[in-house]
Amino acid sequence: MRRLSRAALPRETRDTLFMLLVVAWVVIPMYDELPWWCGVLSVALMLWRALLAWRAQPLPSRWWLLALVAVSVVATLMSFRTVFGRDAGVTLIVVLLALKTLELRARRDAFVVFFLSFFLMLTRFFYAQSLLGAVGMLIGLLGLLTALVNAHTMTGPAPLWQSARQALRMMVLGTPVMLTLFLFFPRIAPLWGLPNQTISAKSGLSASMEVGSVASLALDPSVALRVRFDGPAPPTSQLYFRGPVLSEFDGRQWRAPSGMPVLSPGIVETEGAPLGYELTLQPHQQAWLLSMEATVEPPTLAGTRIRRGADLQWLKPAGVQTVTRYRAQAYTSYRYGQSLSGAARARYLALPPTGNPRTRQWAQDLIRQAPAALQQVAQTETARYWVSTALQHLREGNYRYTLEPGVFGEHVADEFWFDRKAGFCEHIASSFVVLMRMLGVPARIVTGYQGAEKNPIDDFWTVRQSDAHAWAEVWLADRGWQRVDPTSAVAPQRISSLQRPAGSTPDVATAILGRISPALVWQLRSYWDAINNRWNEWVLNYEQANQLELLLRLGVASPSWEDLVVLLSTLVVLISLVAAALSGWQVRARQPWLRLLDQARKRIQVLSPEAIKANATPRELARIIELAQHRPGAQLGPTREWLQWLDALEQLRYAALPHPAHALDPKALATLRRQLGHLPALRRPAD
Repeated sequence: MRRLSRAALPRETRDTLFMLLVVAWVVIPMYDELPWWCGVLSVALMLWRALLAWRAQPLPSRWWLLALVAVSVVATLMSFRTVFGRDAGVTLIVVLLALKTLELRARRDAFVVFFLSFFLMLTRFFYAQSLLGAVGMLIGLLGLLTALVNAHTMTGPAPLWQSARQALRMMVLGTPVMLTLFLFFPRIAPLWGLPNQTISAKSGLSASMEVGSVASLALDPSVALRVRFDGPAPPTSQLYFRGPVLSEFDGRQWRAPSGMPVLSPGIVETEGAPLGYELTLQPHQQAWLLSMEATVEPPTLAGTRIRRGADLQWLKPAGVQTVTRYRAQAYTSYRYGQSLSGAARARYLALPPTGNPRTRQWAQDLIRQAPAALQQVAQTETARYWVSTALQHLREGNYRYTLEPGVFGEHVADEFWFDRKAGFCEHIASSFVVLMRMLGVPARIVTGYQGAEKNPIDDFWTVRQSDAHAWAEVWLADRGWQRVDPTSAVAPQRISSLQRPAGSTPDVATAILGRISPALVWQLRSYWDAINNRWNEWVLNYEQANQLELLLRLGVASPSWEDLVVLLSTLVVLISLVAAALSGWQVRARQPWLRLLDQARKRIQVLSPEAIKANATPRELARIIELAQHRPGAQLGPTREWLQWLDALEQLRYAALPHPAHALDPKALATLRRQLGHLPALRRPAD
């Protein structure tokens, strides 16, 4: 068939291409969460449909569609072992939506595509609830409403911008209802909220740490958590956010112990006043609630049971599946774990029987070369001596902190201490703890985040994935577990300032970023972080407690969810009444020609009340006047002025086709309105 030029596209082709563009906008953001074949197949199907529309070719037969459906179901079964559930269901919807575009033979088929797209747009929030994603979905909503309005427009010229304007008007009019439902619709668990394990996330938190894994996050600028302090923030060197504690080592991997005793609050001794803070944690699918050292009392998280974990940890049993905000208090000066049983001491000294032979030999040499007086002092002083010796060796041994240490072999500590002399925080902390254990000092690894960047826009401190960190804890008999960060001996700026080492960047990226002012980039990122923080605070974290607090501000003494229902119903009714009144006023205001015609119809109705319909046109009214005038003995009075006036009214309306409602001449309309008041009265002819 002859190909159509872009300027000569018929309306059906244009509407189809626009609909495919909107569907692609809704579908493509889902591809990161779906199997690769789903993205390839759905894109291929939509491109096929666009090509058919562009060339004005017939649609494929149903046998093709049935075969593709069968292939999609089989591929889904192979990917998920089921066709039910979140991921399998969304995968099938994406493919079936693309297939449905290949059988657009009637308007009802287009409606199926529209409503499937609306549903699929909602499923996007199963995977991500970011502000940027919400903005993208709003654009998709506007596109779908535009296509839906366009599908209801009569055949003929129908510019898309007019349909888009009508769709935008619908969204604006629906905004008050949407806001009312969001603010006051009762959030009653388990009816409200997304199912568990719905938000995918990336985090350095894990019950294990293989040396080299934390470094993969060091160049990731995404936000891990945000914190706001009630008073002045502590120095950057004290901003440690505690995560999993790892003490079991197999030579390559550190793991959290199983069956460790849970600390009671009485074991933790604190000094000074607590530091209050509010922390907003991004979803990471694990149970750990990040907290500052040392958070002794359970964090305050409305409607959630917080469990005390071992080693100053706090756990949310259901896991952190969504953005979670909680309040807590921390003590920067504390001590805990002063008593250590023989079994626990052996656990914190355990090492594989083989591995790191050079480090083992070095430890033995250090013990033999230690001052004789060291054998006479308390065990605590011995431990302090070994810690000081190791840190001094790190400072004076030309060790480097780097994000690109290379691949380590079987003996990680040996390679770090004697060969490479360079590593990321996990290499340094792991090698330090191995050495401490070989010297007889109980030690372990703590993972989490260190450092933060203050946002001057909203005074929140932002902790990014690039702040992922690993440090050590050693046990001293009189002090208990004490934090020792060996990275500070190698790279003090990593702990005491906001400096972060940069990895290798491609030349193209360097050339592009080098042309942008760093101050401008930092300022823009600060504004974006502040906006995202408000999104988390006002939207994602808006729960029943916030609703009840809002009712308190509105004057409800003892708010409950029943009060929310009553208030919501009242507001919805009021908004509906206001919208109905506004709509009626707009109809009257936008149709002055019809109101003028209705006034003329009422005056002419005296001639033949039963013959004049409510929707009679000017030409029909003129015909009724002419028929009445030709009746025997009719004395209607002057009718010529009426016929001329009705003809002018019709010309004013239909001379502006195809869009008369938007092209009426206000001066001509005012003239006709004035002339109507001076037209002679008509008399009913005698029977």
